[in-house]
Amino acid sequence: MRVEASAPCRLDFAGGWTDVAPYSTDRHGVVVNAAIDLRATALVELGGESHRLESSGSLDLLKAAIRLSEIGPCRLTTRSDAPAGSGLGSSGALDVALVAALDRAMGVTRSPADTAERAWQLEAIEAGLPGGRQDQYAAALGGFHRLEFSADRVRFEPLSIPTDFASWLERHLVVCYTGQSRVSGDTIARVMGRYRNGDSVVTAALEGLAETADGMGQALAAGDPAEVGRLLTTNWRHQQALDAGIRTARMQELEMIMTAAGALGGKAAGAGAGGSMFFLVGNDPEGAKQATRAAGMEVLPLQWDHHGVLVW
Repeated sequence: MRVEASAPCRLDFAGGWTDVAPYSTDRHGVVVNAAIDLRATALVELGGESHRLESSGSLDLLKAAIRLSEIGPCRLTTRSDAPAGSGLGSSGALDVALVAALDRAMGVTRSPADTAERAWQLEAIEAGLPGGRQDQYAAALGGFHRLEFSADRVRFEPLSIPTDFASWLERHLVVCYTGQSRVSGDTIARVMGRYRNGDSVVTAALEGLAETADGMGQALAAGDPAEVGRLLTTNWRHQQALDAGIRTARMQELEMIMTAAGALGGKAAGAGAGGSMFFLVGNDPEGAKQATRAAGMEVLPLQWDHHGVLVW
């Protein structure tokens, strides 16, 4: 038996970090994100005498998936379209693809939301990698969503974005990989440690991120590019307040390039401290892409994903 599943990565427009415990369980986390067509794929081939694991990255998630599913001998192979450490939620997408493929192989049926929860359990509990839930929900559901996080549940609300504005965003958002991978777990543990210790700067930044996400949902639904750009920059300012290492020299260089290219706003994707950034460029996105490539950074393709996890 052969089963394959794939799930999309995401762009986190605003509110990332507020989906991470203990903030998300103590208070009210809000994230606005959108699934993108850079996908993580998991292939399960049943049979053989042992478990055979193949991945271009760490095997920790694959080992955790085998333990959690209790599946018998098989070959488990994974791959991802996104660069390692890109900040685009590729590990969350891989979580979802693994859960979906192993579920199908074992005859288990789950809703997309239940798949997202199982995928988060795989990464955060079974594999012991700290992080929030937004990536798994984006990967399982697809599309644009406003997500609310509390102690007892995750609420997800699809955002109705004007079709022409969504298409405009695809053309005018420039997603740049700095070439520097980051280890988000280290940064997350440090920031949430400061939050647990009552750090007022970190707490205020997290509250600002949740507030920015509320505004971002409204700006996207209204098709307001100027406000989307402004809120991206506001979110980035709050991100930087969380930890001194979130804005690297390479990211600062990229900001200068994009400001010169006329960006309306931008931020780090995911936790920051390297990885990717994305910018909304109003007048000449192609020129901004050329300037980014000239600086030795990679421009990643952008297309919205409306399907979520797929299994075949």
